[in-house]
Amino acid sequence: MTILRTALLFSFFATTLLWSCQPAAPTEDQAAGTAQPKADIADVEAGIRAYIDRETGANGGVFHVENDSLDLDLKLVRVHTEYLSVLGPNEFFACVDLATESGDVYDVDFFLDGEPGDMDVTRTDIHKRNGRPFYTWKRAEDNTWHTVPVAQASNELLGVLRGKDAFIFHYTVKLPELDAPAKLWLPVAQADRFQEVDMLAQKTPVEGDLIEDDRYGNQALYLKLSPKHSGETIQLDYQVTRLEKSAYREDDTNLEDYLGATPLLPIGGRFDSIAQTIITDREAEGELMKARALYDYVVDNVRYAKQGKYGTADANFACDAKSGNCTEFHSLFISLARSAGIPARFAVGAAIPANRNDGGINGYHCWAEFYADGKWWPVDISEANKYSDLATYYFGHHPANRIELSKGRNIQFDPGPASGALSFFAYPVLEVNGEDIPVAKTTFSFERQTLN
Repeated sequence: MTILRTALLFSFFATTLLWSCQPAAPTEDQAAGTAQPKADIADVEAGIRAYIDRETGANGGVFHVENDSLDLDLKLVRVHTEYLSVLGPNEFFACVDLATESGDVYDVDFFLDGEPGDMDVTRTDIHKRNGRPFYTWKRAEDNTWHTVPVAQASNELLGVLRGKDAFIFHYTVKLPELDAPAKLWLPVAQADRFQEVDMLAQKTPVEGDLIEDDRYGNQALYLKLSPKHSGETIQLDYQVTRLEKSAYREDDTNLEDYLGATPLLPIGGRFDSIAQTIITDREAEGELMKARALYDYVVDNVRYAKQGKYGTADANFACDAKSGNCTEFHSLFISLARSAGIPARFAVGAAIPANRNDGGINGYHCWAEFYADGKWWPVDISEANKYSDLATYYFGHHPANRIELSKGRNIQFDPGPASGALSFFAYPVLEVNGEDIPVAKTTFSFERQTLN
């Protein structure tokens, strides 16, 4: 039993080291308590921040780190306070996230020595890139620990497809019984720099009009229906090639469009108070660090749960209930970011399963972007919440296996629904006599294609 228990404990410890930042294990003398460290965790955090600030200032505003295969200029995103450690008298460990200009986030391990207020780095190891580990820790016979490469660090992290994906996407709507003339608005996917979209087929009971909103450029298929169309099926089929998205520059962006409030995205008031408290508590400086602090707050404090008024994209509900689906996660983040003066925006579409090549899709999925250091940075906070190992990846990336259907909030079409602007646009909007009614069913499905 003792041998089995020891083996299980070692297996757990090794697994933890693979997916988190952890220092080398304490020596036997340290475990026995024969030496007492003089510094505490706050001293270690101050020491690593001072070191990075000093090196960044000396290198023209970037932190330079290299190894045999990487030569990187980075900017500080956050210090992992949960992994700071005092290894022994005047020996310390720190784990830090730093990002490249292109949006790749590197998890870097530091070993330090010295005293409070006077620490220096003795060893630097690049541990992970976008959540993917380069190495794990292994204990030698003399009880010391060292790094070894991770031989099977797959690119597919819990459903993430990197690089490029290609698939046929089916958007299918079944109409309900109609007792009067009706109007229907369907989102129409468009091509952009990250997705190529071709309409393969369009099955509708009547010919429709393609209309566009003036603010975001979203398109909708506008149909005028009658009772004879009751129970009929509408289907749009797309050929999609999608690229993985990382931080990117965009010309002609009016950032003021992404700083204001909308009916379900309030700014100021308690959102400003919460944002400032988070930023102050995390000692976040610069837009990138501030955004990461707000991202971490939402990841850590909101629970993914489809209950209550979920799915309404209401930041106030998310703030009160601390739960919801992807719309609540990203609405809360956007309200906090805008309240902190960080432009942020919303988009919605569907996530294409990575573990199979065809079949149904579990409804819509949404995500966000924020603006810092002259670029838009993609985030997916609800996925980071569900899969903590991917929290680093989803700060700065959207995988290739998805399709975007629309972007923005408070979307207005002309002609538009009598109920007014759409909070977001993923599912069809059906109107009879000026009142919204649900369609019978909306389904998404796909078939993955072979990439050339």
